[in-house]
Amino acid sequence: MATPIKEWSKLEIRAVVRFLFSKGTKPSEIHKQIAETYGEGAMSRSRVYQWCTWFGEGRTSLGDEPKSGRPKTSTNEENTTRVDELIRCDRRMKIREIALKLEIPKNTVHEIVHDTLGYRKVSARWVPKMLTEDHKLQRVEISQRLLQRCQQDNGDEDTTHIGVGPGGDFQANNNLFGNLICSRHIVF
Repeated sequence: MATPIKEWSKLEIRAVVRFLFSKGTKPSEIHKQIAETYGEGAMSRSRVYQWCTWFGEGRTSLGDEPKSGRPKTSTNEENTTRVDELIRCDRRMKIREIALKLEIPKNTVHEIVHDTLGYRKVSARWVPKMLTEDHKLQRVEISQRLLQRCQQDNGDEDTTHIGVGPGGDFQANNNLFGNLICSRHIVF
């Protein structure tokens, strides 16, 4: 008796069934040969009979047929959009809260937030992992304006400089360097 093949796939076994069935081998003999070659757990006798019936009816595909019913995962475009909207409304929301609100599994929400949307927690807020091109351009523009202002002020403490306000708008402030560094600590 030959040594059974330890690693195999369902498609490989189905191909063997199809091959032997097309040669006119009976289903009981096909099961016996598969059990000898691949081991007892490769395919049950009833499954061999079922595949022989399907091949006899003209089936040529070895893969599984698409199944109707509920999808295996809740990670779809609709749920991704809903999760993203919730996070944008309240960046401090926890995964558990999102899952309860949307009535989808917590692990699915975790997958959507981290893998699909690319968010991560920073100081209890969800923020994108990567800066967008707009964010990068904004930073360059702000840095250039601050640099120009520093060059104009020439370090004079009584001059006014431009800073970014809460809505991204520019506001005038006094004492540029005094707002940045004060002896040993940073002042905001």
